[in-house]
Amino acid sequence: MATNEIIKPVDVDISGSSIIINWDDGHRGIYPHRMLRLRCPCASCVEEMTGRALLDPDSVPQDVRALDQMAVGQYALQFLWSDAHYTGIYTYRALRAACTCIACNEARARQP
Repeated sequence: MATNEIIKPVDVDISGSSIIINWDDGHRGIYPHRMLRLRCPCASCVEEMTGRALLDPDSVPQDVRALDQMAVGQYALQFLWSDAHYTGIYTYRALRAACTCIACNEARARQP
């Protein structure tokens, strides 16, 4: 895949204990539901001008789950969360950066 091409999801499975995204480059991304909910980038959760977090983590239930998901254009996913939140648009780039699989965690640990 060329470096300027956007890596896109082939399949998104929200049914398990984590959200699994299979990417078109063969990567299998793992995203705990609550972790992604806490990273919501919407204006209610993040101050638009400064990027300061507005979301109180204690206000998000420990058992929050994605109930549904949909593609937003050719660049992002949007989730409907069990706490009725749905306004966050998660870019493919941000999702890849947030992957919690072993390979991605090891790669982050090697970065200076």
